[in-house]
Amino acid sequence: MANPVLPSSGVLSPLGLDAVRISPGFWGDRVALNREVTIAHCREWEEREGWIGNFRGEGPRRGREFSDSEIYKLLEAMAWADHPDLPELAETVARVQEGDGYINTRWSGSRYTDLEWGHELYCYGHLIQAGVARLRMHGEDRLTRVATRAADHVCRRFMEGTETCGHPVIEMALVELYRVTGVERYLEMARRFVERRGLPALADIPFGRGYFQDDVPVRQAQVFRGHVVRALYLASGVVDVAVETGDEELLKAVEAQWERTVARRTHLTGGMGSRHQDESFGEDYELPPDRAYNETCASIASIMLAHRLLLATGDVRYADLTERTLYNMLATGVALDGRSFFYANPLQVRVPAVPHDGVNHAAEGGLRSPWFDVSCCPNNVARTLASLPAYLATSGADGVRIHQYTPGEISHGDLRLRVETGYPWDGTVTVRVLEGGAGRISLRVPAWASSATLAYQEAAASPDTRETRTVAPGYADVEREWRAGDALVLELPMEPRWTYPDRRIDALRGCVTVERGPLVYCAESVGDEPPLAEVAVRPGAPLSEHARGEVVELETEAVLGASPAGAWPYRDRPHGWNGGPAAALRLIPYHRWGNRGPATMRVWLPVAD
Repeated sequence: MANPVLPSSGVLSPLGLDAVRISPGFWGDRVALNREVTIAHCREWEEREGWIGNFRGEGPRRGREFSDSEIYKLLEAMAWADHPDLPELAETVARVQEGDGYINTRWSGSRYTDLEWGHELYCYGHLIQAGVARLRMHGEDRLTRVATRAADHVCRRFMEGTETCGHPVIEMALVELYRVTGVERYLEMARRFVERRGLPALADIPFGRGYFQDDVPVRQAQVFRGHVVRALYLASGVVDVAVETGDEELLKAVEAQWERTVARRTHLTGGMGSRHQDESFGEDYELPPDRAYNETCASIASIMLAHRLLLATGDVRYADLTERTLYNMLATGVALDGRSFFYANPLQVRVPAVPHDGVNHAAEGGLRSPWFDVSCCPNNVARTLASLPAYLATSGADGVRIHQYTPGEISHGDLRLRVETGYPWDGTVTVRVLEGGAGRISLRVPAWASSATLAYQEAAASPDTRETRTVAPGYADVEREWRAGDALVLELPMEPRWTYPDRRIDALRGCVTVERGPLVYCAESVGDEPPLAEVAVRPGAPLSEHARGEVVELETEAVLGASPAGAWPYRDRPHGWNGGPAAALRLIPYHRWGNRGPATMRVWLPVAD
């Protein structure tokens, strides 16, 4: 099956790219843009920056020590997209591989001398993931042989001892290679890498071993901590190992860590990471909007982990977080033209960024950039969008579950379904049976949808004869002998709603925000529009909707006011809001901010009273 994650056991089985076909719509348009524009954009910049040239031996090596991994992520995106440029790029990579399977343009000649920061095993991980994608989409070829030879080298070199890599990813790559080849040593190598971490296996560093998740063994950890991408990649690999070895204790440990992290260390958008210095989680409830790091790669890693936990357990909460992160992080990470990207994703930007057309050396939020010194995010976006259909639906012993809604077709066994929807702008999701058979169709009712309805309409029957019932958040199931023309119609409430933060999040006290369906909204100020530092709102005020094409924007009443210029901002009594004139405040989906040029932005809005 054409699928990035294909466990041999679990409650649910993923339906891959061969079973789920996306049509034009919110995600279909982005998947098409990714194949037609973003993949070529990434390749162009990797050539321009000399990272592909490193494999040709063109002059002094260029790029960071892990730049090889970006070519491998791009190869994975090409594999899932069945891109015609893949064979040529794979051949370029293959020429560098040494006789024993070792491949790295930075460390050849001084192998494994810096496991903390060298990223050699990390690069192998992405190479192997590209190889797995190619095996599942195409079959064996030059790229797949390079990947398996590298994996065999890793097993020979690291099977004994206590060493591991400072940046996880090799673990889940090896498990997936085991799943596609059946070679047991790949699973065993992944298991040993997991069990070594936290013994400790790496040297201490100024950030502390928690940065590498090497402070305590995986089974003893209480929450995700340290560098966010590292933590979530590791957890994904741990779930893979647990599922394939039947280690329920290990799986439960990750579930508990995920639960606490989502409850205390996750932003409203689904983003994770509150500290810029080490790209890490903060402490519990340390969730500042303006200093939120929320790396785009971290959101992709979160989707990867939640998807694995969903397959293992069938628990709807993992699909709920995936939806939140898809619409408010993945969609935000790339501009509407497919050619520029956010690395960090703060929830407030106080000063408009300075435009530029070149490499962003800072990787800060505020303006999408065509490229970065560290360009993991563009290539990660490309490979995720290329494989996105595999995250939308699953099968189980009882039929088909649809977790994420976008127009397209789904096939499983005798059933062939067509999904028709304008989601996330419209709350109507119609699942029409094209080819029938016996089974259960389950539709996810999101956690935010408290008054959804589900109607069954028999083929050729009048709409007046629909059987309609109210459905609670979770999964709404209908089991029957399906006939072509039968339909299920899920109606999700799309009224905009005010959202309040937990009082323990100190940075958000006195603020509110707005959501509509799965989307988080924000205020954006461009040019001469009202400065957001002077805007406050009254929660509960009416929220009106305005359609701009398919996009739904919102409007509410704001109060303008500010302290006198130069005034001391601290007093011996509570500050009031210096009430100024009322004004209409335009709110846009967070994922669309920053497409009109340099802007200020905020998700969380001060309360006027």
